[in-house]
Amino acid sequence: MDSLERHDDYTRGRLDAADLLADPVAQFARWLGDAEAAGVAEPNAMVLSTVDGSGPTSRTVLLKGLHDGCFELVTNAGSRKGRAMTADGRVSLLFPWYPLQRQVLVDGDAAPAPDAMSDEYWASRPRGSQLGAWASRQSAPLPDRAELEARVAEADARFPGDVPRPSFWGAWLVTPRRVELWQGRASRLHDRLVYTRDGAGWRIDRLQP
Repeated sequence: MDSLERHDDYTRGRLDAADLLADPVAQFARWLGDAEAAGVAEPNAMVLSTVDGSGPTSRTVLLKGLHDGCFELVTNAGSRKGRAMTADGRVSLLFPWYPLQRQVLVDGDAAPAPDAMSDEYWASRPRGSQLGAWASRQSAPLPDRAELEARVAEADARFPGDVPRPSFWGAWLVTPRRVELWQGRASRLHDRLVYTRDGAGWRIDRLQP
């Protein structure tokens, strides 16, 4: 496989503490805007890592918003990630923006969002996505695709008008404890700047690459 032999040097940017905003979520929003402007595919895609009785596990989900210094995601509470966050709210979020040779790593604590926030996002979802949330027992075994499609049809018949939000589906907010910004540099001498809590504010430190 050629990809295992290739060595690409990273030369697209640099990162200094003087470049950063004092608040890590505001700085993240700035970088997210850069990713959108650069045409990065799914710039709000993030790798969510949780831990449960089987150990750590990761999956890609979508960031749905930034609220009062928190990162928002949505999920079925009965899914593996939902059960894990209920039992242990410690999570990490990884945003890999490869075309920009950047990534952001967030360590934080997840908790259910207020119902009003879940209701607001639910109302913005297409009907098909709403029906899918009712139909899917997320992370449970499924004999075949036909059963899932039958469950979608049942939900469609059950809710001919507006589709209500299921009690098991909703938004979660991740409050960051640590936010690391990574910018690729030549010769693998990357820039890594990390925000950590310092009283009511944040401290910024540089890490070795």
